[in-house]
Parts: sequence; structure tokens; C-alpha cells
Amino acid sequence: MIKLRKVLSMCAATLVVFAVQPVFSIEGQAAEEKKKPQKTRRVPSMSESVYKRLAEAQEAIDLKDNNLAIELLEEMLNRSRRFNGNEIGQVRNMLGYVWFLKEDYLKAIEQYKLVVAQGEDIPEGLESTTLYTLAQLSFVEEAYQDALDYMEIWITKADNPGPQPRIFMGQVYYQMKEFDKAVVQIEMGIAMAIERGTDVKENWWQLANFLHYENENWPRVLEILEIMVQEFPKREYWIQLAGVHGTTGDEKSQLHTMETAYAGDFLTKETDLTNLAGLLMQEEVAFRAALVLEKGIEEDVIEASARNLRSLGQAWQLSQEVDKAIPVFEDAAKLADDGKIFERLAYLYLEADKFSECVTAANGALNKGGLSKRQSTYVVRGMCLFNQDNLNDARGSFVSCRNESRKEKDSNNQRICASWITYIDREKIRLQKLAEAS
Repeated sequence: MIKLRKVLSMCAATLVVFAVQPVFSIEGQAAEEKKKPQKTRRVPSMSESVYKRLAEAQEAIDLKDNNLAIELLEEMLNRSRRFNGNEIGQVRNMLGYVWFLKEDYLKAIEQYKLVVAQGEDIPEGLESTTLYTLAQLSFVEEAYQDALDYMEIWITKADNPGPQPRIFMGQVYYQMKEFDKAVVQIEMGIAMAIERGTDVKENWWQLANFLHYENENWPRVLEILEIMVQEFPKREYWIQLAGVHGTTGDEKSQLHTMETAYAGDFLTKETDLTNLAGLLMQEEVAFRAALVLEKGIEEDVIEASARNLRSLGQAWQLSQEVDKAIPVFEDAAKLADDGKIFERLAYLYLEADKFSECVTAANGALNKGGLSKRQSTYVVRGMCLFNQDNLNDARGSFVSCRNESRKEKDSNNQRICASWITYIDREKIRLQKLAEAS
């Protein structure tokens, strides 16, 4: 499950904070003035001279001459003794926006704080927007507690806020590694979106999924992943869903999920297909496992390595498809570093009464080595030689088996090989007497 946790963490890390929006425009200020009678807050009016100077600074901004804009606004602040709170707030608001454009977020934050400091003298809309911007810029500067504080204040002043602020706060808590608080905010934002009939964004589900996963809240993780594979069908979500079913011990659901993903062409990596085949083998559905592996190898999704070919051969063998298993094992044996696949081939050839091929495979196994019980391979080799009527070589193979068994203290194989030696010796005597009698 370490790999699954890594995937979830990467998904959560891709979340992006809401884009900071411009706080000031001359047109917006004019509209605010027109709406003033509808506001409960009475703010000082802006003088025509201040309005004109702000318009000059706005023109410099429009021309992308931010340095000139700063110069004009700083000059206004140097004469701000005559300005009322609203005028000071508007000047610092525009100055904060210019510093934002220059990507000097600390200076932008400094100016926006001074905007909010004007209190009841600035329009409610400007105060609200500035608080929101301060929250976002504080997040960018990793001043996470400040970001939370500003957003909490904003929520108390906002008119029927939507889910985005809660999601934002969840992201902040996530960065602070306070996952319990983060999941509360994220779930609150998701619930608000669903209640209002608006879309729940993919990255909201991603973060909720990650947070519940970290808390091992498996029922909720499964609920979320079931939604994600339907709403945002992607390979990683199917893999995560199957993985969580595996974590909770529900192997049948794990297999069902993987098979559904396979049918939908979402399993595109070698590990996906080999894991599916492994689950099928575990559930004793070897034939379907063989089909998955065979198709994956044919389409070059699965590497035709010794390991993968051995798995395919095993699947065919367990499916009682020996004729299909043998050529696969032959290819695998050529690539293998040890003789284990040759050993398996020898057994298959013995079962298929292909004694010459059996002897060749057994010799290959013994030559390559790496066998857990060489004596067992000598037994198979001896039996195949005996069935070829090659009694001398067969006896030699059983003698080697007996020697290996003694060395390994394998009494069972020692007894088997001794019996074969006795039987062959008697058979040789019988054949000799028959020959003499004729």
C-alpha cells in the first residue's frame, strides 16, 4: 500500500489555490459609488482630484508601466493628510494591486492590510474583496494561519458564501498537515456544492480522498472513489479503488474492480495486467488469467520476460492447457537465469509422454542450477530415461538422486530412488535371462 499512498499524495499535492483577482478598477469604484444607497455602511466620498489621480495611475497600469503607477500612487500617499479613510483605502488598494502585478506579494500584503485598516471608511465590497485577496496571498507566502484568519473574517462578512472558501481553508489546513481540520472543511465545501446543484471539482474529491485515506476512513474512501471512477474515469482512480478493496480484505470486490477497469481499457500498464492476472489466479480462474497475460504480451504492454512467460505458462498449465503451456515455458526457460523453468518443463514433458524432450529439459535444469531439490529433477530424468528403455542411464540418474538425497538428508527421495535402483537392477537381470533363454 505504500505505492497507493504515494499516488494519493501526489494527487493531493497538485491542488492549486484560487487565483488572486485584481481588487481595483476605476469602473468598479464608480459602480460602488452608484450602489452606495443600497449599502448599510456610509463611507466618505472620494474627491474629484483623488479620482483623477487614481485614473492616471490606472492608465499607467493599463500601459504596463507599473513603476510609473507606483510613483504616482506614492506621491498621492505623501500628500494623504487631507485624504479621508475611503480615499486612503482606494490608493493603497491600487498600490497593492501594482505590487501584485510585479509579483512582490509581501509588499502587496502590506498595502492590502492598510486598506482593511481603514475599517468603516471603505465600502463593504472593497473590504470583503481585500480580505479574500489577503487570505490568498498569505497562502502563497505560506503564512497559513494568517490565510485562515482572513478567510474566517471574510466568511462572517460575505453574503451567502459558496463552497470555494471552505475548500480553500481545507487546502490551507492540508498544507499545515492538520488533516482532521482539513477534511472537515473539504467535506463542508463538497456538501455545499451538492446542495446548491453545482459541480464538485475533481481536485476537491482528490483532496477529500487523500485525507480520508490518511485517516483510514475506508468506507468514505470507497464512496469517493466510486464517484470518481464514474465522474472522472481515469486509470489511477480505478487502481486506487481496487487497492482499497484489497486493503480492507475484500478481494472479490478488488478483482471485480480490476476486471471492470480492464473491460473499459483503463489498465494500460504492465503492473496493472500482471496484478489482474495474479488476482484471477488467486481466485482460481487461471484460464482468464492466461488470456490477460497472453494479450498483454502480444500487444507489447507486458514484457516477454522469463518471469512473465513463466506466469503465463503456469496459467495455461493450471487451465489444463498443457499444449499451450509447453511452448511458453520453452521460451521462458531460454531467458531464465536458473533451471527452475526447465525443471517444470521436464515434469510437463513426462506427463505428455514426451520422454526425449523430458530428458533434454531435465539436463537443462541441472546444468543451469538454482534448483531447490536437484534430487527431484534426477527422479524425473531417470523416469524419462527408463521409459526410453535406457536402463543404464536411468539407473545413473537415480544413483545421483540417492546421493543428492543423502547430502540433503531427504529421506523420502532417498527411499524413492533406492526403490528405482532396485527395480532397474531386477529388470536388467530379467531381461538378461530372457535374452539367454532365447
